[in-house]
This record gives sequence, C-alpha cells and structure tokens, in this order.
Amino acid sequence: MGVAVMIMGESGTGKSTSIRNLKNAGIINVYGKPLPFRNEMKTADIDNCEKIISALKRAKADIIVIDDFQGVLVTQFMGRAKEKGYDKFTDMGLDYYNVIRSVQSLPSEKRVYFLSHIERDQSGYEKVKTIGKLLDEKVTVEGLFTIVLKTVVMNGEYLFATHNSGSDTVKSPIGLFDKDLIPNDLAEVDRAICGYYNFNQGGKK
Repeated sequence: MGVAVMIMGESGTGKSTSIRNLKNAGIINVYGKPLPFRNEMKTADIDNCEKIISALKRAKADIIVIDDFQGVLVTQFMGRAKEKGYDKFTDMGLDYYNVIRSVQSLPSEKRVYFLSHIERDQSGYEKVKTIGKLLDEKVTVEGLFTIVLKTVVMNGEYLFATHNSGSDTVKSPIGLFDKDLIPNDLAEVDRAICGYYNFNQGGKK
C-alpha cells in the first residue's frame, strides 16, 4: 500500500514551491502551468483522472506529486458546465475518489503527494476545496489520508502546519513530526515519512 499525503493551502502560500528540493520525483501537472522556481524537473501535464491513475501505476519514481489536484474537478466541471442535473457531480466525485484510493494498490514504498487548494466555511473551518456534495458530505476527503499538512505563511516565512489547530483538518501520525510548524520543504517531509515507516533511501523497507 502506497502512502498518500495531502498538502492543502491557499494559492501563493508555497504548495508548488515545496517540491523544489525533491530528487527523482514524478510530477503530474494538472493545470500544465510552469513551476514557480527555476528547475529542470520534467512534468507530465495530465488533467484526466483515469490517465492519472494509469500514470501512478506506471511510475518508476518512488515519489509522485500531483500539483493542484483539485484541478481535475475544475477541468471536468467546466467541460460539463452546460449539462443539467446532478449526475455530473457524482461522476466528478467518483473519479476524484478513485485517484486517491488507487494509491492503496501501489507498492508500499511509493509516496504520492496531493497538492490542493483550501476553503473555509462561514465559521472559519478549513478543509480541502472540492466541488459538489458527494465529496463534502458522503466521503470527507481528508478521511482518506493519514497525513494532511497545511501551508502557513508567518512573518514572511513559508511553513507547513503538521497538527490539528481545532479549526482545520490537518493531521499526522503520532511521533512523525515533533513540531507544529516545520519548513516548507517536501524533501524534508519525505525523509521524515521514510524514517517513520522504515523505508531506506531508495524507498523500500
């Protein structure tokens, strides 16, 4: 079973930038936009859920990043915007759900990072941004993950929140992160995860 990690945050708070130090990672770029730092990373522009699942199964890299994952919902919604009825929302929710669940069928050393935007309700509670009631009311997206981190910008410093604040869906296994805030660096997060699950540098147990 692969390890699925959700990284949520506002636009411009460091989600994409956090991948800058990853080595030998596979990058699935849902919106096909340039990465926000100078790099030689090769990315695959894929916005279709079935194709993303296929890419995850074929990936040789132990680390896969899906950048702006909520984009799979936006792309499908805009393509079907003129359709009436609620069937399209069911289709979108199921496709989104299936991508996340597909990580379970990957080898245990695979780590898949889902980067996604955040939304707040009227009380200020923060969660992963989705479309439609299926994902919000029937599934609870963060319940599909053991690790959910949130980008935080504090005094000009870009960080990840690792523990629940009481008003968000952030969570991590006991003992994985000692601090509530850690540097915004997915390479460091990945090293911590490998150490926690006893993966060696190549990713395997």
